[in-house]
Amino acid sequence: MALITLRRNLCHLSDFRLHGALNTLKNQPVNHVHKAVKERLCPWFCSLQAGPFRVRFHHACCKKFHSENGNDFHPFGESVFSQVHDWDSFEQNLKNMDEQIFYRRLNNFTSSEEVLSFISTLQTLPDTMAAGALQRICEVGKKDGDQRLSKEILENPVFQALCVQFEQEPSNLSNTSLVTALQALTLLSVDPQSSLLLNLVAECQHRLKRGGLEVHSLCVLAESLLKLQGPGCETLDLIIHQLQGEKLEEFTPEDIVALYRILQMCTEKVDQHQTFLNKINIFSLSIVSNLSPKLISQMLTALVVLDQTQALPLVIKLGKYVVRHIPHFTNQELGKVLEAFIYFGHHDRFFITALEQHVASLCLTLDPEVVSRVMEYCSRKHILSKPILNAVAETFVCHSEKFSPSQISELIEPFGKLNYLPPNASALFKKLEDLLFTHFNSFPPKTLLKLLHSCSLIECHPVNFMAKIFSPYFLQQLQGEESYLDRLSLAQLTQLLLTSILECPFYKGPKLLPKYQVQSFLTPCCSLETPMDFQLYKSVMMGLIDLLGARLYFASKVLTPYYYTIDVEIKLDEEGFVLPFTFDEDVHKRVALCIDGPKRFCLNSKHLLGKEAIKQRHLRLLGYQVVQIPYYEIEMIKSRIELVEYLQRKLFSQNAGVHW
Repeated sequence: MALITLRRNLCHLSDFRLHGALNTLKNQPVNHVHKAVKERLCPWFCSLQAGPFRVRFHHACCKKFHSENGNDFHPFGESVFSQVHDWDSFEQNLKNMDEQIFYRRLNNFTSSEEVLSFISTLQTLPDTMAAGALQRICEVGKKDGDQRLSKEILENPVFQALCVQFEQEPSNLSNTSLVTALQALTLLSVDPQSSLLLNLVAECQHRLKRGGLEVHSLCVLAESLLKLQGPGCETLDLIIHQLQGEKLEEFTPEDIVALYRILQMCTEKVDQHQTFLNKINIFSLSIVSNLSPKLISQMLTALVVLDQTQALPLVIKLGKYVVRHIPHFTNQELGKVLEAFIYFGHHDRFFITALEQHVASLCLTLDPEVVSRVMEYCSRKHILSKPILNAVAETFVCHSEKFSPSQISELIEPFGKLNYLPPNASALFKKLEDLLFTHFNSFPPKTLLKLLHSCSLIECHPVNFMAKIFSPYFLQQLQGEESYLDRLSLAQLTQLLLTSILECPFYKGPKLLPKYQVQSFLTPCCSLETPMDFQLYKSVMMGLIDLLGARLYFASKVLTPYYYTIDVEIKLDEEGFVLPFTFDEDVHKRVALCIDGPKRFCLNSKHLLGKEAIKQRHLRLLGYQVVQIPYYEIEMIKSRIELVEYLQRKLFSQNAGVHW
């Protein structure tokens, strides 16, 4: 195994047979060491800062660092690493040091300075550990999202010694050290044409063509090349070809997930790799129990990107283990899990229970984006989770400033969609109203319309904003650059208009012009009503025929002048006689039967969705006698006679004088 010898802030690299400048490191004074290292380094890092101060390593005749503003760097003797304070007692030979202890210490460091201070106390460093140290430096050394190391790190002689070693003698490195060093540098904005990267990539390609890389190294190399050269990299096809020839049983769980990440980056070739993907999907069922929360999140994300809808057994099994790991996911990982479950339509009661416990206990500290994903998940799957909705409502009241306009919309819309008012509803909608008054123009028009429409579903009517959304100026903004307004926006505007007329008679502001009003809320692509369950309708229809005596006495799917479509309409005259549906005269009362199938309710509940609740509310205000026929009551009926008796009770219990 190759070793690096590091004497405090001097670098001893004799095991790599680096002559000239590197041998000078052993005995020369500090300033000479700095000069020697500078002369050996080739240009590899891109500019250090986006601002006026930019630093590069230069090669050939220049052979020295320089700054673009003309100022010299600080002398090496002034480096922050001139004193080693935390690890003076730790100086010893790594041959006697347990590798696990080394990596444990390495992973505990949170800055490059700490890593460099640590390894500067070691006299020798195996190449695998040197690569691990370089990787940790690159992981923690980026400042404030900048993908580049600071000038101080790049000038540090220990860091320079590491890089010189990997640049000058890559052929002496083990496979693991070689690909780890390459992987570390891909974390930064490194010039792809730098001699350091070119040497490492060339050595990797040489070993790849000889077939000398094992599975893990192939996976690491593939991911590194994808970051450096993108999915068009020619070498990538050779790597995937070699991976396809390996037995999946010999892959570690980490390597299997790495395979998914690699293929995820090559979506344009997913059809070409689908057979291989099918094998991976099937094999992955056997390793799910060994996956960490991070790996589960990454696997689910890849399945989404690769559109592996045929891998539902794998998604379901992953879902079972997600339940166990929910408290251990990071905010970002949990968000990805929820996105995957939304995409695949996955849900189960154990996951919902675990999610409720997690959100209820940590909602005030959860990332706003995660809270938005949780609410989107509940909304998409029609999950009426009162613990989640209550916790989110409390979070919004306490920390509304943390949420962006789009996130606010994603938080509020589910309350309307699921037809639920939390205990703090008054505080919630007062906070929302205050935000809208202050930041009305910050909300995208469509987002604002969806938000206000969802409020109206649960009788929190946006009266103070109706004049604005009915104005020509807002409608023009809503249309944007399109030649016409989309159907859903027009339907939402029309329903808000109907709400203002029926539920807010005190509103005297502008109305929506007729040209913007739809004729029906029931449309195939963007409906504000849920289509009738056909099988349920057939059962009810047979009972009605038996009860009323003929099909003539009721009409189906009746479009009213008020945009709603009634499942079944029955007309009564003034004396209570049932009239044929073709009669339009002498109609004293209209009975609207709402034949409500499972899709009109929240998941596994008897709680109507918001769009069905507002429909029934409006029909009553329009003078209809609304009779609800829910699926869960029909399912309890065992015979046709029971069905007729049930319908008679439903229809005529309030009309003792009805005749048919």
